[in-house]
Amino acid sequence: MIRPLAIATLLLGTAALVSACDLALEPTAGPSDAAVGSAAASPSAVPSARFVRPTPTPLPTFVVYEVRSGDTLTSIAKAFGTKAQSVAYWNRASYPSLDPESSRYAPNAIQVGWLLQLIPNAEVDPEDLPPARTPSPTPATSPSPS
Repeated sequence: MIRPLAIATLLLGTAALVSACDLALEPTAGPSDAAVGSAAASPSAVPSARFVRPTPTPLPTFVVYEVRSGDTLTSIAKAFGTKAQSVAYWNRASYPSLDPESSRYAPNAIQVGWLLQLIPNAEVDPEDLPPARTPSPTPATSPSPS
């Protein structure tokens, strides 16, 4: 037989456990709350905060441009909203003559048919240089500069 004192202790323990867990059992504001017209918002009318995971920022997407007759590194860079030195840094692994830190640096010696990887509207920070990228076997896209 269950004693009344044991039932009361069990109920008090359960109530303490529920309040310690801080469960939000109060209703949030709804359409009927707006119709009441109270001047001050009651604590139960304030919506509870919820954690939303941030969306990761996508990595920049490289495009591949095939050098055409008459192109210069500067003209290609301007067409894609970047700087010639940035295009050189991004392609230094494929074309060593484009490595600004090399003694063989020759930015004006690009050749027709080279596939240059670049990020439109982005620039390389000379203080935080990206690692040399290995070339793609085939161009993913070959847009013409606008």
